Amino acid sequence: MAGHDARRGFEVAADLYERSRPDYPAEAVDLLVRLLGLRAGRTLLDLGAGTGKLSRLAAARGATVIALEPAAAMIRQAGGPGVLAVRAVAEAVPLRRHAVDAVCAASAFHWFDGRRALGEMHRALRRGGRLALLWNQRDDAVPWVAALSEIVDRREADWPRYRTGAWRAAFDGARDLFRPLEEAHFHHVHELSPAGVADRIASVSFIAVLPERERAAVREEVRAVLASHPDTAGQPELALAYRTDLFTWERIG
Repeated sequence: MAGHDARRGFEVAADLYERSRPDYPAEAVDLLVRLLGLRAGRTLLDLGAGTGKLSRLAAARGATVIALEPAAAMIRQAGGPGVLAVRAVAEAVPLRRHAVDAVCAASAFHWFDGRRALGEMHRALRRGGRLALLWNQRDDAVPWVAALSEIVDRREADWPRYRTGAWRAAFDGARDLFRPLEEAHFHHVHELSPAGVADRIASVSFIAVLPERERAAVREEVRAVLASHPDTAGQPELALAYRTDLFTWERIG
């Protein structure tokens, strides 16, 4: 992971991350599986695998998954049937050349040194292999979700984030490695209690590394929004809306 001490945030928030972050919608996983040609006998490299949310979904479709993640607290949760969890970084993949059929990164690529990671992906992929990147992004078209995002955004400083689009620059310098294929977008909802929503916001890496007093203040702001907004006040379960974005490329050469 480039730059900021994101790994420390994910070490601290691994349990929160696993229980409060959504999986990926079935429609997005179906398309990813089809575009990457995942099936029994095929191997997928999942970079920045976190607690294995996407790794397990891909393995359930028949692929063998190698899940790479640098945070020890996360990689301990990433294994499962068909998933080999390995502690490593995207910029130094510990695999031989042409070792895998497909590569993906789920809600992770914006943390990488993108140009170095793309070089490693290209090296690890077999000829004609494909790469998929996807993200779950809170849907700020929903007013109360936008109010939560405003709480997060005030703490972001210059931490890498998907929403800035800065991650795309790595592909501008890698046109000799990958050609774009398809892009797709999906709506997604994660059902959580109000406490679960507070956990979700607390799992953001740059919030997880704040001093305890500041983290408590963030939770209090979240609770205040949920208690006062007309769409959430008094509700025992909340539908936290997301947009899932999927991008795919094909290996050149």
